[in-house]
Amino acid sequence: MNKKPLIFVIFIILSFTVLTLAVAQNRQVSHPRLESDPKAVEYYRIGSRTSGFSWTELAEICLWASGDVNLTSMQKLTNAVTVLNSGDLPRSGKDRAIYILEYMHTNILKSYSLNQTRVDTIFTNGRFNCVSSAALYMILCKSAGVNTSGVMTRHHAFVIAHIDGQNIDVETTNRYGFDPGNRKEFHDQFGALTGFTYVPATNYRDRQTINQIELASLIFNNRIVELEKTNRYADAVPLAIDRAVFLLGNSITRENAPSGTIFENPRKDLLDRLLNYGASLLRANREEDALVWAASASARYPDSARWQEFVMAAVNNRVARFLRERKIPDARNFLDVNASLLSQDDFSRLDTLIIDSELLRRANNIRTAAEADEILNDIETARNSGKLNQGRARELLTFTIQKTAALLCAPPARDWRAAVSYLENALSRFGANRELEQNLKTYRDNLATDYHNRFAAEWNKKNYAEAERILNEGLSEFPDNRQLLSNRDIVNKQKAQ
Repeated sequence: MNKKPLIFVIFIILSFTVLTLAVAQNRQVSHPRLESDPKAVEYYRIGSRTSGFSWTELAEICLWASGDVNLTSMQKLTNAVTVLNSGDLPRSGKDRAIYILEYMHTNILKSYSLNQTRVDTIFTNGRFNCVSSAALYMILCKSAGVNTSGVMTRHHAFVIAHIDGQNIDVETTNRYGFDPGNRKEFHDQFGALTGFTYVPATNYRDRQTINQIELASLIFNNRIVELEKTNRYADAVPLAIDRAVFLLGNSITRENAPSGTIFENPRKDLLDRLLNYGASLLRANREEDALVWAASASARYPDSARWQEFVMAAVNNRVARFLRERKIPDARNFLDVNASLLSQDDFSRLDTLIIDSELLRRANNIRTAAEADEILNDIETARNSGKLNQGRARELLTFTIQKTAALLCAPPARDWRAAVSYLENALSRFGANRELEQNLKTYRDNLATDYHNRFAAEWNKKNYAEAERILNEGLSEFPDNRQLLSNRDIVNKQKAQ
């Protein structure tokens, strides 16, 4: 039996809002069927009968679960039963159970194959695994009057024969598998053949007894796992639906459907498959199709929390992709169109993301101080309304002010005074800010340096009066600037000569 993979969908836990069909109603997309095969309900009723069922009914169920929808292998199975029961069947139940196992391995089973879970394929090429051989053994035993149940371990399945008040394990993958704990021949071959270790009845925590119908459902389970291993998630969905209905009937459509007696919850397993298919759409960047899928699948198989998680992930992924592509208006439109699918908290979270991206885009494209003032006002509005938290609003304010100051003193004007004045006004308006204060210091130093450069240019041209005027103007504004104080020493020395 194959190990079931972990579900691929992992999303943020979010509150539930009723899912509607507000998304992309006109999209024509082919999704997997959501209705079960009518035979699933029919076979569920057979399996639920208190009077039991016949070997032919069990055979039909196993072939249907194997994918033989027309039961084309039924005649081959009937022939095998006829040959088995027309031979010299032993009288004792124990000898009969051993005889059936040997008959299988002599006449039907040819080679072990880990993933060959279908009963019909056994009659095509003789290949089998633990599940398909266990199902076949149960069918043959039922035809011969031997009562059986199934056993599941973590990665394996086998059979229990109920004989004369005893429960005897039967490892159907091995011709010596009857009562395997007492057969040396079995232990010599089993591990090498299958890669599994026999789990004796004393290890009750590592094994679970299941009925014949539940074992037949493992055929579905293994087929589903094999499909998902090859990324065929769409093909796995109908099998998961049929398996769930086969085990639980139409109650599977209820959110509070019973889990059944099998150790895995069939309804949860079905939701895993539905969401795995949805996740495959998200990985393919088909968020709109994923939302259409969620709307239809959740209506049929509701699960408030899990579908809300998925919807949020789909909308979030599409919005984020629009933003990465710098298509902010498209992101806004997509969110607004699908707002009814989201809780208020979820909508607000994505709304904030778009507002943030739009403000940052505008700040990166500032061309005038007037544009900057509009952006600063919008940042404050977003902060005051709770759309931006205090920390992020401060970051955007700081970035916008820095960007504008740099623009004001960009070449060729190099208007350091305009940058200084702008930063001083910003600090007065928004309060202390270490980054802006450092920027202001840098620009003031640059302005002082500009006085020095102008002084030096005139001094070198021997325009001493003009040079001294520029120096005095600079010192009146920056009396402690070392470079300008050094320039004054030069002037004083020249005067003293």
